[in-house]
Amino acid sequence: MGRRSRKRAGSPVAPPPRPAQSAPVPPPPAPKAATYKSRREDAPQPAWAPFPLTELCILLAIVLLVLGFLTHGDRRGVLVAGGVVLVTLSAGELALREHFAGYRSHSSLLAGLCALIAAIPVWLLPVPQTLVLVVGLLAFAGAFVGFRRAFVRRSGGVGFRA
Repeated sequence: MGRRSRKRAGSPVAPPPRPAQSAPVPPPPAPKAATYKSRREDAPQPAWAPFPLTELCILLAIVLLVLGFLTHGDRRGVLVAGGVVLVTLSAGELALREHFAGYRSHSSLLAGLCALIAAIPVWLLPVPQTLVLVVGLLAFAGAFVGFRRAFVRRSGGVGFRA
């Protein structure tokens, strides 16, 4: 054994002196909005959680779109339209679920979907195209403000998460 590892028989070992108590340590500063990162394990699960329904719908939509672009004839428009509708619905469901769980902000995407839903019926009517644009812009602005406020409430005051 070395000299340092042996205890001396005559002197008791005293604990090191404690530093004097000072003012309490201030809490760390609140993180900035840019440091809020959403983690994969915090993602909200759908009602059909073990079954990947959303991902399969997106895959089917991609297949329909590819087939639609490669096909010539009457079925082309139906395949492309079906693929666009299916990917819009499945991506919209995912964005809605993540947005209202406070996981990630999708205010612009959801407001854009609301603008499309409001503008398409007006577009089918015999009205000037500027009216369609005005209806779409008003729907987008109103929906954006509403979705933004809803996300701030759900996320605990955070305006956005990446």
